[in-house]
Amino acid sequence: RCENLVEVYFQLQQQVMAASTELGPELLPRLLERFNEVLSSLVKSSFLVEKQPPQVLKTQTKFQASVRFLLGPRLLKALPKPYVVRADMVTEKQARELELSNYSNTLSESTGEILHNTVALETNPTSGNCCANFKNVLLKKIKRCERKGSESVTEEKCAVLFSTNITLTPGNISVHLQVLSLPIVVIVHGNQDNNAKATVLWDNAFSDIDRVPFVVAERVPWDKMCDTLNLKFMAEVQTTKGLLKEHYFFLAQKIFNDHSASPEDFQSRHVSWAQFNKEILPGRGFTFWQWFDGVLDLTKRCLKSYWSDRLIMGFISKQYVCKLLSMQPDGTFLLRFSDSEIGGVTIAYVMRGKDGSSQVENIQPFSAKDLSIRSLGDRIRDLGQLRNLYPNIPKDQAFGSHYNSEWGGPA
Repeated sequence: RCENLVEVYFQLQQQVMAASTELGPELLPRLLERFNEVLSSLVKSSFLVEKQPPQVLKTQTKFQASVRFLLGPRLLKALPKPYVVRADMVTEKQARELELSNYSNTLSESTGEILHNTVALETNPTSGNCCANFKNVLLKKIKRCERKGSESVTEEKCAVLFSTNITLTPGNISVHLQVLSLPIVVIVHGNQDNNAKATVLWDNAFSDIDRVPFVVAERVPWDKMCDTLNLKFMAEVQTTKGLLKEHYFFLAQKIFNDHSASPEDFQSRHVSWAQFNKEILPGRGFTFWQWFDGVLDLTKRCLKSYWSDRLIMGFISKQYVCKLLSMQPDGTFLLRFSDSEIGGVTIAYVMRGKDGSSQVENIQPFSAKDLSIRSLGDRIRDLGQLRNLYPNIPKDQAFGSHYNSEWGGPA
């Protein structure tokens, strides 16, 4: 623990001072200087962000954050007035310069205007923790940096720098405490939220712990991307039922635009940031992430229980649906996420003509708005042409627990 290390430090310092005569006038100052360096380093490392600011931060929106000084209760006793912690917005370049200087440099200019950005560093008498709690901080405006090539504002990362100056006794050692938040993407409009979340997700998932701020790989192994999408899906939807191997295969075909490779072929591939959220999917008006995030939102809002009961196949191509259903009895159906629309779920079913030929039909996708008016379960009950959920489960058996009143209602 930090407190124990500080106690060891003070004990050693006392022993050195007691032996000052034996150490002599040359060695003693060097030892004391070294002690001060060690103490300063230890103190700086105990200044931490306890509650991170939102990683997608909209201007003119209040947010909260807190920093904690682990050694505060030990070192900041009986002060006439508390020290004040300041919060400033810094660019990626400024964050990098601070990191490379080992936080010995001080910030020359904030890259944004933050209101209510100074808070007292105080020890809570109940918990004993020494914290500065920022409760009503507001980023009024942000200064944008020059961007490289096709880089958009939602790919620009910055951070909040928390800083304060304290004096340690005995010795009156002045220490400048600084700590950076996790990277933040600042937006000014709600329609930038989706792309900003993509930048944050990529950074959180694929950055190295000891990196220079905020360097992250441009290409990552596909299996790591699968893990990330699965964890994101389960966390957002709040389900224990994650993605399956066949789902990953469909997603690989989509993001790589390759329908000839096998699942094993994709395992050795790398996926780029551009494929994830810069390149428009063929024949569509949106990126892979924009489409996937739409599925997340729809499932979280309207389909959580259906997904958790494994009633939605979801991630499957229209072509493969035809292959599965074409040999099935009349009225066999399954549910898949729409390829052509963001945030839609569609029902595919097979119907047979009098000559015995099969035809697979796809019902117009339902959006979250549609399903808030009448639930998916009730819509399935309404459609008489639907009989058995693929492969052969009677629809009332599969969806009966999801039926609402005769008049319907949200799922």
